[in-house]
Amino acid sequence: MLVLTRRRGQAICIGDDIRIVVTRIEDGQVRLGIESAHDVIILREELLESVRRANQSAQAVAPAQFNQWLLSHHPTTQDTDTIQEAQK
Repeated sequence: MLVLTRRRGQAICIGDDIRIVVTRIEDGQVRLGIESAHDVIILREELLESVRRANQSAQAVAPAQFNQWLLSHHPTTQDTDTIQEAQK
């Protein structure tokens, strides 16, 4: 881990595409601005962990359970036929 000291208005560059700027320091909090290309996904760590847990939980659901959930949420007749065909 690289540890740096920065003051308000100073920045850190990561590669050529990411720039992190300290915009405010107040009451034990640091506000950061992040500049990057539009295709770079930037998430708070706690949000990323929440998404990972949800994805792992979704993978653990058995197909039959998922099909039952689909049927219980007002499927159309065509959806019901498709699900029942898949269960055979």
